[in-house]
Amino acid sequence: MIPDTDESRYADYFQDIPKPRSEEVILEWDAPSRPFKKRNRQYHTTVLTIAILLSLILFFAGQVLTIAVVIAVVFLGYVMSTIPPHAIINKITSYGIRSEDNLYYWEELGRFWFDKKYDEKILHVEVGRFPHRLALLLGQTEEDVLTEIISEVLLQQKPTLTSTEKFAEWLKKKVPLDLDS
Repeated sequence: MIPDTDESRYADYFQDIPKPRSEEVILEWDAPSRPFKKRNRQYHTTVLTIAILLSLILFFAGQVLTIAVVIAVVFLGYVMSTIPPHAIINKITSYGIRSEDNLYYWEELGRFWFDKKYDEKILHVEVGRFPHRLALLLGQTEEDVLTEIISEVLLQQKPTLTSTEKFAEWLKKKVPLDLDS
């Protein structure tokens, strides 16, 4: 048992060990969990037509399991484009970035950059674990405020597009699914 009167005599044993500090919230904001754009009926008809044609090709090639994957992806796309996202709370703390209940420590974060999708500003941060990229919508938060805070710890640099991202951009331009945009 440690006596109450002589606490300082143990301080010499622990002088080289850093004391943990409590987590302090630097900035907090709420925003939708993902970018959202309501799609019209023509978009869904186009996607369904492409999926049916692709499924027919796969059926004649004997790829039944791949057809199930195509159906699952089409269903996921339908759900994501019809159900609006819920609002989440994002925080920048002294420990790192907290999104809902997930904490990403500063030590595991890399570069950060800003992007735009469906007229929504998005903060992207590289993460050293899964998911390898964290995307947070800014909502009403100013980009300058976030840049000032995060650049104290992380490097602001947009990485070059991967070959998959380049192909996706090319495909989006060549095969427009939504003719209204």
